[in-house]
Amino acid sequence: MNAPWSHLHPPASNLFYRRDDPNDQRLGELVIPGVVGYDAAQVVILGCPQDIGVQRNHGRPGAAQGPTAIRRCLYRLGISGLQHLTICDLGDVDTTGDLETIHARQQALVARIIADGKLLISLGGGNDISFPDMAAMAVAAPPPPLAINIDAHYDVRADQPANSGTPYRQLIEAGLIAPQRYWVCGVQPFANAPAYTEYLRTRGATIIELNTARHYGVADTMRSLLATSDAGSIGWGFDLDVVQVAEAPGVSAPNPLGMRGDELVALATLAGAEPRTCLIEFSELNPQYDIDDRTARLAAVAIWHALVAFATHCGGGRR
Repeated sequence: MNAPWSHLHPPASNLFYRRDDPNDQRLGELVIPGVVGYDAAQVVILGCPQDIGVQRNHGRPGAAQGPTAIRRCLYRLGISGLQHLTICDLGDVDTTGDLETIHARQQALVARIIADGKLLISLGGGNDISFPDMAAMAVAAPPPPLAINIDAHYDVRADQPANSGTPYRQLIEAGLIAPQRYWVCGVQPFANAPAYTEYLRTRGATIIELNTARHYGVADTMRSLLATSDAGSIGWGFDLDVVQVAEAPGVSAPNPLGMRGDELVALATLAGAEPRTCLIEFSELNPQYDIDDRTARLAAVAIWHALVAFATHCGGGRR
């Protein structure tokens, strides 16, 4: 199968921060930009810079700038624990056309990356990218697939056309993800309609409210669930509006009582350390509303921890 690289725009060279100090290398000096680094890469970074789905869902536009903001912060971080990990940044999927066209391009790219045994770090953009990302995992990774949505919202709205609030309903209704293998963690009851709670509960999905997860420890709760899961592959969707607005002001739907940043990072670390993980996605960063890059920095640090955990626990066994 030919790789669908024609639908890519290479990453901007000015995002790859360099100190040019051999004693203080930064991630921007380690990551290989463009398709030239793909074959040897263990980890691939891919952006989808669009917020069409957010606007369809009546959210605040601006998430289209999310991938650039995350990269700008991520590539300034250090390389401790990452020296022997090979990372490629393919750039951004072409976002011309309607949302459905963009999703088709995204799905084709993600399916190829996952089928090639790479760990994919997917950068949104709107949370609607969970549909093409998880759909690709469902067909390209070892079965059965498990979709974990770290989010204040269920994202199973019954809206037409599809938007940033519908991706997991689309996956369930299409038979791509079994409802009992859909977990949503960080849920806030005030942010979800009772009809959608009933939709998920009657189908056997796992709903983990933030208060419940905190009672047992957010990461410990997820770790216990993973220990009982029969999943062959796992995709993690981190919607940044799961985090409280004091730490994540730059999102499409600000959250007054969300997760703490350290809880998000602990889950990202768990995602990187889990050997069945093939996809880690961050979405809904809206730089237009960020303060001193607070949200972008948090996303970058979460990705950094996921990468270090992957390098420590899984990297040696991956291409």
